[in-house]
Amino acid sequence: MNDVTRWATQVAAAELADALPRRWAHCRGVASRATEIRRIVGEDADLLVAAAILHDVGYAPRLAFTGFHPLDGARFLRDDHRADTRLTRLVAHHSFALLEAQERGLRDELVTEFPLPEGPLTADALVYCDMTTTPDGGRTTAEERVAEILGRYGDDSVVGRFIRRAAPEVFSSVERIESALAAQPR
Repeated sequence: MNDVTRWATQVAAAELADALPRRWAHCRGVASRATEIRRIVGEDADLLVAAAILHDVGYAPRLAFTGFHPLDGARFLRDDHRADTRLTRLVAHHSFALLEAQERGLRDELVTEFPLPEGPLTADALVYCDMTTTPDGGRTTAEERVAEILGRYGDDSVVGRFIRRAAPEVFSSVERIESALAAQPR
């Protein structure tokens, strides 16, 4: 484990392990997926793994100021840890968070503070890892994950409306990563 991944793991564990053990299990599962596919993002491999372990840190009760975890987590990483700009942008925008920010009336705030991340393959890889990992850290398909989110939050909730809008984008990201993985030499 390199220094960036070690630091990211320590930060995420400190915020989530005791307070939200199920969310911590999910983050560990997402990071495990990121470690498995890191080769497809080249020099962004460590960035991907760090973003994977930290992507849901904004759920930590002491960090939940807006109630929108991508924004709360990115602010925490930027303000408290002076984290790399690319890392904070990935956390802020993970899994099409911009669409949920629109539902919550936080779109302008999100994009002003955290412009969309560069490196679409790395952003797709984070979507793939997040949306193919269950809340308990196991493996799933993107279709099953979207259905699980809808079932947990309900169709008419903010998250339900967001995930229905985001689903086609999520499925496209997952397909792009699966194609990139299939193209890799074995």
